[in-house]
Amino acid sequence: MSTLKTIGLLGAAAMMALSMPANAEWKPDKPINIIVPWSAGGSTDQVTRVVAPILEEALGTPVIVVNQPGASGSIGTKAALDAPRDGYTWTANAIANNATYSVTGLVENTSINDYHVYLHVANVPVVSVNADAPYQNFPELLEAMREAETVKVGTAGVNSSGGMALAAIGEAAGGELGARMVTYDGGNPAVLAAASGEVTATTQLAVEQTEMIKAGKLRALTVLSDKPLIVEGIDPVPPITDFLPDMHVAPDYFGVFIPVGAPQEVYDTVDRIWQEKVMNSEALQSYATERGAVFDPSYGDAAMKRAMPVVIAEACARVTRGEAIVDPSEIGIDCP
Repeated sequence: MSTLKTIGLLGAAAMMALSMPANAEWKPDKPINIIVPWSAGGSTDQVTRVVAPILEEALGTPVIVVNQPGASGSIGTKAALDAPRDGYTWTANAIANNATYSVTGLVENTSINDYHVYLHVANVPVVSVNADAPYQNFPELLEAMREAETVKVGTAGVNSSGGMALAAIGEAAGGELGARMVTYDGGNPAVLAAASGEVTATTQLAVEQTEMIKAGKLRALTVLSDKPLIVEGIDPVPPITDFLPDMHVAPDYFGVFIPVGAPQEVYDTVDRIWQEKVMNSEALQSYATERGAVFDPSYGDAAMKRAMPVVIAEACARVTRGEAIVDPSEIGIDCP
């Protein structure tokens, strides 16, 4: 092959390489804020503080967890959506919350399509009572909850995992419960209220309750799952389907969400980090095992596929319970 022909072929190859799209590497030059729209110590805060150092090391910049609670997580969520779309302000939550805030009118004109989605664990709510409460099993508590307004249940609000769990129990049990929900700024304060006796029970997530259950401050009666909850140091917690066989349960996925509109290299870089670092993280796996969560990281289309069952279930339950301000179909969610 002649030298001129070789040079020509090399030049053509170089031009083709230049014309092909490439995933640029994002190198952030200032701290990234992850807004947790709940108080410190709750489920979202806990797991975000496990994931943040992984991201910080991989990105080479501080990743700061900012707690901004209020209005069932909608205040911090709106702050993240209102921030400049430059890749430096993210949020964290249960994906069903971000997907349904518009349905309940807490955050207008938003849907899960406003974010690039990065999931890490699935969580399950647990029904627990104060250790001194008279209820030794879930049927005893349910019978009291059907009738007695004196049974107070601590949650992080109607749109929290605990609030949605309580509503789902009432629906599966065949009617509105007489129990009174007492709301707090996050799962951790709600659990502490139950442990101290300020309220009778809580329906918050297992990861928020395990330490208090291990310490004997709470008695776990059932888990909102079709399988027992197995956590080291705690007796197996029976599934709620043992008591309400027809109750539909779906994994409650949590994650980190980056609002759309940032440069594409932001998402490309975080995609790679999620695949290479988060999906293989021993720290995250240990957290899940010790706290009673399910280690199941994903991102992009795979994350959306995993999350849609709980998103659809929660959005459509809002309609059934008369809590919907906006029909889910307006934000792309079709109810069965």
